[in-house]
Amino acid sequence: MSSIRLKHAIQKGEFCLDVDTQIPATGITGVFGESGSGKTTLLRCIAGLDGSQRGSPPVHERRIGFVFQVPQLFSHLSVQKNIEYGMRRNPGTPVAVNEIARLLEVEGLLDRSVNELSGGEAQRVSIARVLCQSPRLILMDEPLSALDERRRNEVLPYLDRLHAETSVPIIYVSHNIEEICRLSDHLLVLDDGKVVAEGGLQDTLSRIDLPQLAGRNAGAVIAATQARYDEEYDLTLFSFSGGELWVAGRHESTPARLRISASDISLSRVAAEATTILNILPAVIEATSPETAATELVRLRLGDDTLVARITRRSLQQLKLRSGDDVFVQIKSVTVRR
Repeated sequence: MSSIRLKHAIQKGEFCLDVDTQIPATGITGVFGESGSGKTTLLRCIAGLDGSQRGSPPVHERRIGFVFQVPQLFSHLSVQKNIEYGMRRNPGTPVAVNEIARLLEVEGLLDRSVNELSGGEAQRVSIARVLCQSPRLILMDEPLSALDERRRNEVLPYLDRLHAETSVPIIYVSHNIEEICRLSDHLLVLDDGKVVAEGGLQDTLSRIDLPQLAGRNAGAVIAATQARYDEEYDLTLFSFSGGELWVAGRHESTPARLRISASDISLSRVAAEATTILNILPAVIEATSPETAATELVRLRLGDDTLVARITRRSLQQLKLRSGDDVFVQIKSVTVRR
């Protein structure tokens, strides 16, 4: 199976979900949109919890794992018993509980009561239990939204590992663009119950014609390879198709995804000298689009990669920037995120 068909229509009061699309049967598909756009409703339809159609298999036969915003653990069971509970969904399927516990680094928690767990630990146990179901598809409904920033950053590396070490496709819902950029390979953008954009993460993110990807969400992701680490200044140099980028801190994993917000890019007709900005790269303007009465979004081509910059409309006019123009992109090292 190379793709998964998502065809769901349901009316809930005045809200109508109407989705008919296909997503890859591998990797992580991010579903992004503001509150009320239909993200959770779509997941519930996929799981069979809402809008089940005639002839569809019952929920318990779908082999779909569901990770909720708040961990759904049994307080009277130990961590190990909670994880093993997932095996009841598919008792005939051999599951290596110890291997799953190792993957999520909860093997040291197995004898504990779930009441003793932190929020991040509880969510990892919840994910482990879902994996014990031997699912063919995993649905994650904003699994980090109930966590504070420290706990969220604690869980994110395990989601990275899940992505890298399992072959089970994941549909990941979030209204947090940073999570979507870090985890997703494919992207669906929902608005008012409909898919308004879809495709590969990098291509879809760099669209400048969508209000859902403007404002604080405007930006791009590039794939980069670590070139070297400067120990004296604690900077890592990454190379990508459009050149090289200095990033603050030590980053050893490669390849890496680098998230660059549109607000962290400035443009110049000439390469600046005697500046604190370490990253100055040649680029070509592909397109511009009005964002607000004061701002314009600019899509830029650097090698095989694309970035998005936010500038004022006044700057656009003063520099007479047009599609096809050569410019220099300026990016502060401290603003680039992984």
